Amino acid sequence: MSAGKEFRFFLSCDINLPVTFRVEKLEGILPKNTRSGENGSPELYVECMLYVDGAPFGLSARTRLESGGQSYCWNELITLSAKYRDLTAHTQLGLTVWDVSSAREGPIGGATILFFSSKRQLKTGKQKLRLWLHKEADGSFPTATPGKVPRHERGEMERLEKLVNKYERGQIQRIDWLDHLTFKSIEQIKEKESGRNGDSHLHLVVDFGSFEHRVVFQETGSNLFSPSPVSSTNELVIVWDPEVGRINPSEHKQLKLARSLTRGVIDKDLKPSSNERKSIQRILKYPPTRTLSGDERQLLWKFRFSLMSEKKALTKFLRCVEWSDVQEAKQAVELMGKWETIDTTDALELLSPVFESEEVRAYAVSILERADDEELQCYLLQLVQALRFERSDKSCLSLFLVQRSLSNIELASFLRWYVAVELHDPAYAKRFYCTYEILEDNMMKLAAGANGDEDGFKLWQSLVRQTELIAQLCSIMRDVRNVRGGTQKKIEKLRQLLSGLLSELTYFEEPIRSPLAPGMLITGIVPSESSIFKSSLNPLRLTFRLASGGSCKLIFKKGDDLRQDQLVVQMVSLMDRLLKLENLDLHLTPYRVLATGPDEGMLEFIPSSSLAQILLEHRSIVSYLQKFHPDEDGPFGITATCLETFIKSCAGYSVITYILGIGDRHLDNLLLRDDGRLFHVDFGFILGRDPKPFPPPMKLCKEMVEAMGGAESQYYTRFKSYCCEAYNILRKSSNLILNLFHLMAGSNIPDIASDPEKGILKLQEKFRLDLDDEASVHFFQDLINDSVSALFPQMVETIHRWAQYWR
Repeated sequence: MSAGKEFRFFLSCDINLPVTFRVEKLEGILPKNTRSGENGSPELYVECMLYVDGAPFGLSARTRLESGGQSYCWNELITLSAKYRDLTAHTQLGLTVWDVSSAREGPIGGATILFFSSKRQLKTGKQKLRLWLHKEADGSFPTATPGKVPRHERGEMERLEKLVNKYERGQIQRIDWLDHLTFKSIEQIKEKESGRNGDSHLHLVVDFGSFEHRVVFQETGSNLFSPSPVSSTNELVIVWDPEVGRINPSEHKQLKLARSLTRGVIDKDLKPSSNERKSIQRILKYPPTRTLSGDERQLLWKFRFSLMSEKKALTKFLRCVEWSDVQEAKQAVELMGKWETIDTTDALELLSPVFESEEVRAYAVSILERADDEELQCYLLQLVQALRFERSDKSCLSLFLVQRSLSNIELASFLRWYVAVELHDPAYAKRFYCTYEILEDNMMKLAAGANGDEDGFKLWQSLVRQTELIAQLCSIMRDVRNVRGGTQKKIEKLRQLLSGLLSELTYFEEPIRSPLAPGMLITGIVPSESSIFKSSLNPLRLTFRLASGGSCKLIFKKGDDLRQDQLVVQMVSLMDRLLKLENLDLHLTPYRVLATGPDEGMLEFIPSSSLAQILLEHRSIVSYLQKFHPDEDGPFGITATCLETFIKSCAGYSVITYILGIGDRHLDNLLLRDDGRLFHVDFGFILGRDPKPFPPPMKLCKEMVEAMGGAESQYYTRFKSYCCEAYNILRKSSNLILNLFHLMAGSNIPDIASDPEKGILKLQEKFRLDLDDEASVHFFQDLINDSVSALFPQMVETIHRWAQYWR
């Protein structure tokens, strides 16, 4: 049974808790002959009684008296003396509403409900019971006062109430904007129905609550596995099979015989037939997310010796090994050492949570040792996350990352920050702190280099000062936010703080390594060139002096989790590298992002304007580009180089945002640089999540197409050509991208943490690995055409602009 279809449950006989439910309210109009109390309205209470197989069980429980006029709302938690483990399949709850308004106490009505459904599952959530007027609840089985409306009488309202109950139990996905509309419609239907029928029925609403998993009925004692009585009708009886999910002993025996070590001698000489070879090649092309079937695992194990020369086969072979079998695991480790050396991409797969063997993970680290620092930095964020899947705090991976960082200050700085942010995760804080300590201890021991490099103590202090700088910026942020008035007042306060009380920030005592680019030394902040963005979080835009001369601009944010943005920009940077390796430079802008805490971080400031601002001031993208790169003889009055840059960057981001499923795209988070480079910012929604309804497959707005001369122009055709070329290049590296996301499975990044498996499968879908290069070109061209013809999102853009205006 796949993990996605797993059915988790509790057995009722194991729940040693008292039966608890909540009596909520009475719905409907009381019968006309109901007596009134002293205050003019009837006084009612609800009596609750448990019946086991038709007989009363334990003492009854009562709610308080309620005299609420038209609406009777008890909302009272009732706890009975019986426990869930005492219940039988035919246990019923009898509920009677009593009127005590006069000397003669009488029932308003009663209803009975079974605790377990026909599928033998404990009922949960809200239950709306129809009362039988002037009758007490009947506990006999079958009851004369069933609370559930007979199937033939159920209408639209009953269907909707059932769906609302499922929604409240979390069995229907919540989509805020759609839920709001749905509940509004339900209320209107309710009003119509009650107006049409003049609802003469009284209903009592009871909430049975719920457990973490469903509760399946199972009696205690010797009849644990006794068969259910055979029904004389053709009814389908659902029973719990305790052996579901267990290993079939005969299959396991056959597997052991097929893999017996004595066969090792025979297997060495086995060669696959032509059909078996085709099957093996098909398996080797599977993405790393694909689980192998029993037959596929058996096939790879059988021909393991002949596959040793194929490096792509190792990760698949290691998935076939029964690691709980000591002898088999030992043989697998021996073969792994003799196998053709695998690529770094495949080594990343071996560090995923799928592989627990310490030998396999150590082998993966030995492969990573061959990667240069530039490549290692591309994967560093994921390698730090992979520490979660190690079996010990001082793992080979941890020691490797520290060792490589000692000879590269950029790696050391980023490793320190990536680990420091994870110290806020209580489940793994100890593990990440261990790596942090190893890095600190080893760096402090470094001697000064012969070429005049700083000694270890000074290097470590230069990194510690980064944290002190961030703490000071947080303090400034608090003071600035407390200033009453508009953005201008806050900017004045910021500059006053930087040049006054916190003047040590204007000129640092010693240069500090920039957290975003540790190779650069910053010597202070320029107050007159620092500002604040007009936004609810008031991010700071700071200009830092560089030790080498010149300056750099950074953005500091507090109150926003930048870890998701950090991951997306890292992916943009990686994809840019992959495209350039194939001689395709799409002029992307992978600006630097660093999360320095769960709700704070730094971003590189890139001088640019949002498309919303450009269209407001210049009416079109072409007019804007003409201002900076005019050429009377060029296309649309722009230099050919500038237009080419624009087209290429549009193509690059169209493909990347499609693959990563970037959502919430609007004209305020699409930015354009003076040289024609377009880029995206703010990645709060990834892997297909989007707060807007009906997002197009790719975010390609009408204005971008118009800037290329329209959908019929040669420049638009060139744009589509770049898109398809980039898509096919990135498809070749799908395993690398999928492996990196798999290593993030345990991270606290919102859109991954919510459902890692689903997120990675959505990512895999985007690569369309079932298509060859030619078919994928046709697929992607269709995708572009669909996105351009999707006019609906333009209305959303207008609404978003209104929202920005009133903000």
